[in-house]
Amino acid sequence: MKNRLVSWLLLAAVLALSACGAPGASSDPSASAPSSSAPAESQAEQFAFTRENFPSLDGSTSTVPLAQAIASVLLGETRDEVSDLFNFSKTTQSYRMLMWSDGESTDLLIAAEPPEIIWQEKEEQNFQWQMEPFAIDALVFVVNADNPVDSLTTEQIQKIYTGEITNWSHVGGDDLPIIPFQRNEEAGSQTAMNKLVMKGLPMMEAPSDYVRGEMGDLIEAVAAYDDSPSAIGYTMYYYANDMNMADGLKILAVDGVVPTGGTIRSGDYPFLNNYYVVCAEHPTEATQVLYDWILSDEGQNLVAHEGYVPVTAAETAK
Repeated sequence: MKNRLVSWLLLAAVLALSACGAPGASSDPSASAPSSSAPAESQAEQFAFTRENFPSLDGSTSTVPLAQAIASVLLGETRDEVSDLFNFSKTTQSYRMLMWSDGESTDLLIAAEPPEIIWQEKEEQNFQWQMEPFAIDALVFVVNADNPVDSLTTEQIQKIYTGEITNWSHVGGDDLPIIPFQRNEEAGSQTAMNKLVMKGLPMMEAPSDYVRGEMGDLIEAVAAYDDSPSAIGYTMYYYANDMNMADGLKILAVDGVVPTGGTIRSGDYPFLNNYYVVCAEHPTEATQVLYDWILSDEGQNLVAHEGYVPVTAAETAK
């Protein structure tokens, strides 16, 4: 029997139940829930996912809601009920978990692009994987909501993080020192920062108090630093916007472009970064089915429903 997944009727039914109050559900009207209509062939032959054969998932912090949605849809359980199936170890470590286990205990990743150290370790281990982008996110910059600055240029951001610009008055703000928070070197958002923004420019050596290992810690630090709007930090758009983590913050425009679902889809926002689905070169049957499904029309529709920008939507916008 050919590999097939849960029918569109089940997909639509579970989404209808799980979308109500779902933390990752998109408020963007263009990211609507999947239709319940589907070719008869898709409903006739299915791959039966169970708790016993469901692939072990790992990946980036910002893709946890998507993992919950995928498992909820394919197993017909609520998000709370499937939460025990995975414990994401964040971007860099998730790639290591896949390589170390050779796809046996960690089957599939939904993660941001790995840092250079992972590519080196992959080559050293001669590990082969399947890897395809399934969604696009944006690296965004956040400040306290009371900061009068609404937009920065790429050059200004670079100079803030190299230590050349040190006061908000130099970029149209109040006479306050700029406190630039960073992520740790192995964080997915740090990889994106170095690749997309700094582009080879060395970042200033930050005091340990300005480097945060958790994305949520950075968000909280920027919002509450010294009870003033001095701080700035960066995170992924989905995490700040769709996970409702930006209370007390505002997301800055860059080069005059406000990051939104629309400007990410169109490519107008400058700092775009892919999410990838990754598995070993020769995975289990269930893992291969899930990998293929995330890239299929059904999977991409779920990705959009959850508030991410699917690669198919970006391709259509070009």
